[in-house]
Amino acid sequence: MSASNNLLQGVLPVLHTPFTDHGEIDSAVLEREIDWAFNTGADGVVVAVVSEILRLGYRGRKELTEQVCKAVAGRGFCVVSVGAESTTGAIEFAGHAEQHGASAVMAIPPVATALGSAATRDYFAAIARSVSIPLVVQDASSYVGAAIDFGVYLSLLEEFGEDRIFFKPEASPLGPNLSKLRDATQGEARIFEGSGGINLVDCYRRGIVGTMPGTDLLDGIVALWKALQAGDEERTYQLSLPICALVALQLQGGLDGFLAIEKYLLKKRGIFTNTNQIQPVRWKLDSETQAEVDRLFARLQTVL
Repeated sequence: MSASNNLLQGVLPVLHTPFTDHGEIDSAVLEREIDWAFNTGADGVVVAVVSEILRLGYRGRKELTEQVCKAVAGRGFCVVSVGAESTTGAIEFAGHAEQHGASAVMAIPPVATALGSAATRDYFAAIARSVSIPLVVQDASSYVGAAIDFGVYLSLLEEFGEDRIFFKPEASPLGPNLSKLRDATQGEARIFEGSGGINLVDCYRRGIVGTMPGTDLLDGIVALWKALQAGDEERTYQLSLPICALVALQLQGGLDGFLAIEKYLLKKRGIFTNTNQIQPVRWKLDSETQAEVDRLFARLQTVL
């Protein structure tokens, strides 16, 4: 799906990276995950922070990008996160992603350096200028990196236009910040929700063009997105309440909470063969949390 004639939108789940017991990317399982995503109704897939890119290293990130772009094979959008600690590094990852067929790139600001507004803007502008595909500007400060100043968004949109710059603002409070961006740009800003689904209903009502949840609850998110589009209030809340409860459990562990529970659910579904994560991690799934995840997941499947 070419980004030039098809604007990025819809349900774009963030892929989890499956690993063998030797720590290598499990290509067969990755392909199975991507096939499942498209068969479940995804409009595309995303490689992002929850794909463990910050721990994969230089070669690992490039390898994952190449494998995902190849497996997508034109079935939908393919968005690749290219944020790095240097502008040069981010530009290199962006060029590599475009070369291998990505529909768009996404970037968070550097994690190790708290940049001022001007430097943050220059970083994103340099990435956008280096490629011909759209850039999704991501504020992932709820779990990694620093918050992005509002003026940076407006400046980038003014320079590159709404077909080239998209937004994924995740700083709290998510809903009010989203409305502020929408209103300040007269509705031109094309915004994605990225809270795992916990704020999807609220954000949909504020005018998002799409969502980037985890892959683990994708059947629920696709059904919820359709219910929102149809204006079916009853089904909207039947679906969103168990999803929100599951994501609340993930949020308590930060990034590693998402990773541990989402990989557990992908294994439970029979898509993943294990729950291997790149070490070290700061949060692990305990038996009591797992039992609650099981109960909530069963409720979601009943609604579906």
